[in-house]
Amino acid sequence: MTDLHRLSIRELSEGLAGAKFSSRELTEHYLKRIEKIDAQVKSYVTVTAEQALAQADATDAAIKAGTASVLTGVPIAHKDIFCTQGIKTTAGSKMLDNFISPYDATVVAKGKAAGLVTLGKVNMDEFAMGSTSENSYYGATANPWNLSHVPGGSSGGSAAAVAADLAPFATGTDTGGSIRQPASFCGLTGLKPTYGRVSRFGMIAYASSLDQGGPMARSAEDCAYLMNVMAGHDAKDSTSVEKDIDNYVANLNGTSVKGLRIGIPKQYFNVAGLDADVKARVEESLKKLEEMGAILVEIDLTMTDAYVPTYYLIAPAEASSNLQRFDGVRYGYRAENPVDLMDLYKRSRSEGFGKEVQQRILIGTYALSAGYYDAYYVKAQKVRRLIQQDFLKAFESVDVIAAPAAPTTAYKIGANLSPVEMYLGDIYTIAVNLAGLPAINAPVGFDKDNLPVGLQLIGNYWSESQLLSVVHQYQQATDWHTKRAAIAEENA
Repeated sequence: MTDLHRLSIRELSEGLAGAKFSSRELTEHYLKRIEKIDAQVKSYVTVTAEQALAQADATDAAIKAGTASVLTGVPIAHKDIFCTQGIKTTAGSKMLDNFISPYDATVVAKGKAAGLVTLGKVNMDEFAMGSTSENSYYGATANPWNLSHVPGGSSGGSAAAVAADLAPFATGTDTGGSIRQPASFCGLTGLKPTYGRVSRFGMIAYASSLDQGGPMARSAEDCAYLMNVMAGHDAKDSTSVEKDIDNYVANLNGTSVKGLRIGIPKQYFNVAGLDADVKARVEESLKKLEEMGAILVEIDLTMTDAYVPTYYLIAPAEASSNLQRFDGVRYGYRAENPVDLMDLYKRSRSEGFGKEVQQRILIGTYALSAGYYDAYYVKAQKVRRLIQQDFLKAFESVDVIAAPAAPTTAYKIGANLSPVEMYLGDIYTIAVNLAGLPAINAPVGFDKDNLPVGLQLIGNYWSESQLLSVVHQYQQATDWHTKRAAIAEENA
């Protein structure tokens, strides 16, 4: 079969269970596509062909023996921020170029237990710091919709791999929009769950109070299948919440769009820099939801101006603390021939970390330093609470909140935006992480250059099922999620 990559996760599951094709055939199909196409896209850092085929054979045996689960034999790509036992885990950094993880992240272990076949590890901005996937020691990943543009970041490799049909779905992480923005740039569905819904154990930390893993795929239905694997309490992660999880697939039609109150923050649609095509496509998608029975309600989110400065104090401060462990002593990159211990520390870190990571460490260290801690970090945490309360007040009158996922479509590779321009591109996503809320991106059309546009829906705490359900029903009434980039079509 030459079109296995066109099948949804449900169709792959049914095909494997019905012996229409084997996991080995499916895995070989994807590995051949990676070999043929990925030199142009550059989504993978490591392709684990040998291990993938061994896993596929084991899952085929499980299917024959009748011991398979729903996803047994389905391939997946993991963002290279999740530790994978015996496989290089780099976080996109020279600092970890030689790091072979001795254990699996909980998300990876759950995937293995569900019978998922790991195709490899995909590229990302170094330590998840960036919005383009250009800040990687392994070079820039290209957007399958236009190879001269970025796929977004930091989960750009995950988004590009799925958009180019080099994996049926992928794991991503979201600290300030790193699932939703690349999903928007690459025409995919991507869910950032409630903080604490998915275990962070074995997920290399950027900002511990903001990081959250989630699924990236073509549709809400495909994401729901992966959420059924990823979600749940983990005793190894102290921030993991002990709360019952839903069957996200079974609940895909559980929320009625008819009567759903969608909040439209007036501040979000008057942001300087919001592209006219993006605004038009998002408004068209909201009109479609209104035709389906949703009620659009204008709301006030008064803390919008505080999002960027608050996030870019808290996230670098936590990064400064988390990344101090990479010192050239225990594991990771080590400078050659140090003259003393201080020289080892200095050169290992200055040679091992890229420019963006060093910049954020410096900002964070300054914000945490004596004399500035109260003025910057503590104040930012107080403003963070106000941002959370702003959302909670809005949810008293609406069910979900709508916004663009990003103010523009994908940037050109090498656009060299200033740090301020780049950070302002996160205006619609970072508040969700500051408040710990769930949010989802859905593809809703294209701009004049045929680059994808995304609609973001933000939910109240633990409302992942609701978000997936609303997007699923929107996707039953539209076909944006079925569109494929030329590079995927040409190499079918």
